[in-house]
Amino acid sequence: MSLTGLARHLFAPRWRELERHNTEAETLQRQVLSRLVSRARDTEYGRYHHFADLNTYEDFTSNVPINSYEELKGDIDRMRHGEKDVLWPGRVKWYAKSSGTTNDKSKFIPVSKEGLKRLHYKGGTDVVALYLRNNPQSRMFDGKGLILGGSHQPNYNVEGSLVGDLSAILIENINPLVNLVRVPSKQTALLSDFEIKRDRIAREAMTKNVTNLSGVPSWMLSVLNRVMELSGKTHLEEVWPNLEVFFHGGVAFTPYRQQYEELITSPRMHYMETYNASEGFFGIQDDPNDKSMLLMLDYDCFYEFVPMEQTSSQGGVGGGSATVPLWGVEKGKNYAMIISTSCGLWRYMIGDTIQFTSTNPYKFIISGRTKSFINAFGEELIVDNAEQGLAYACQQTGAQVLEYTAAPVFMDAKAKCRHQWLIEFSTPPDDMQQFARLLDARLQEVNSDYEAKRYKDITLQHLEIIPARKGLFTDWLKSKGKLGGQHKVPRLSNSREHIEELLAMN
Repeated sequence: MSLTGLARHLFAPRWRELERHNTEAETLQRQVLSRLVSRARDTEYGRYHHFADLNTYEDFTSNVPINSYEELKGDIDRMRHGEKDVLWPGRVKWYAKSSGTTNDKSKFIPVSKEGLKRLHYKGGTDVVALYLRNNPQSRMFDGKGLILGGSHQPNYNVEGSLVGDLSAILIENINPLVNLVRVPSKQTALLSDFEIKRDRIAREAMTKNVTNLSGVPSWMLSVLNRVMELSGKTHLEEVWPNLEVFFHGGVAFTPYRQQYEELITSPRMHYMETYNASEGFFGIQDDPNDKSMLLMLDYDCFYEFVPMEQTSSQGGVGGGSATVPLWGVEKGKNYAMIISTSCGLWRYMIGDTIQFTSTNPYKFIISGRTKSFINAFGEELIVDNAEQGLAYACQQTGAQVLEYTAAPVFMDAKAKCRHQWLIEFSTPPDDMQQFARLLDARLQEVNSDYEAKRYKDITLQHLEIIPARKGLFTDWLKSKGKLGGQHKVPRLSNSREHIEELLAMN
């Protein structure tokens, strides 16, 4: 039996377990909440919020407030200094550094031993399990996986404690057997300088039998382009003839899909989206014909949701906001996601927004960020709208978008208001004005609020596109110390802070 055949046999029991997501979703989530509360009852946070007396979901919501990072960062900093039993039992040694959407430059998300096993690694295992279920002819374990990671560093002066990209923490703690089927070497994978790492990864991987890729689409594309430069080949399958799947997450794949399909022309190539964040692993694309993802319900994560109309323009949750548990959500509605996990994040507003496409089973798409939208004039433009608009304009013109950001122009010298898009094209359109018209028209089709505000140009004028020079966004991230890893460009913003910095560098 091949190694892939053995893996398929080992994953078969998990396939049966996952069927419970179809029939026992509420039961699974109630069990998760009970387990988390029971486990943390004797922590400082658990005692203060009477975890020992919480018997129902309603008890939980009555006693535990909704938290942003700002509410928890004092406790997290104490944990980083070595205090134990604060938000989660014992001493938490690992912290995932994330830029996120907070008032601080960085967030430091606790990663407990339980969270590492029951949130992060469990998600990675299920991705492979579902891929093998859907692709019985797969031979992915007969070669190696190219896995991109970030870097880490010591956390304060606490012995054995690390802070860095989640991917680096996962690589640092991974089962040594996995290293037999992955590239690059651990030493290369954890390098902090992305430009040096990119070259070394390409050189190490190009001579191996790579069958699968895992990483953020933007950074993976940069590595693959370096592989092509070094190899002199035209298509990636000439370098890796057995390449069959890219497991991707971190940013939306839509702007990158055409570039990947031109780079990899093999009809055997598959793409599988995941929703893995510093805070946990939440969703997996379980059906290759459906772009939505299955919400993972039996990990150490309890979910709640706040309708987006109850969140403030700053992405916060008002005191009167009503959360709903999973069994109370509706399809097609935009929700901010709240999580409680075995890493000590209690009723934590993660900053992402989702829409459910199905409630049996619970499947969803990521629609944006609670702070990554434009609602300067009542248009409520979200990232999902932007991705659809750009995909349509690219399809119609043959253009390819590499990176972008957009922000409002509140009023110019002629009292005109509009959205300003800064776009870095890998293949620019022949007619930029036509591209802008197509984008604007598609945004009106998918967003009725935007359409209403664009009516006769009365409230909101036609959008403006400014082409970005090659490498602008990479240079901007580098200037912020955020090159590589899981860092990403903010797509939409009500503020002009990011776009003004970028325009100054353009």
